[in-house]
Amino acid sequence: MPTLMQRISTFLRSPRGQQLVERGRREMAKPQNQAKLRQLAAKLSSRRR
Repeated sequence: MPTLMQRISTFLRSPRGQQLVERGRREMAKPQNQAKLRQLAAKLSSRRR
């Protein structure tokens, strides 16, 4: 039975996985999504301290 990492790797190489990766890249190119990600990262980093 393949490990979880092997299954993820296989999926990411599949056509559907490639579509999702490309969609994620397009979404992260948008400034409003980048701002949301920065806010989340700041929130998470402040919790760790």
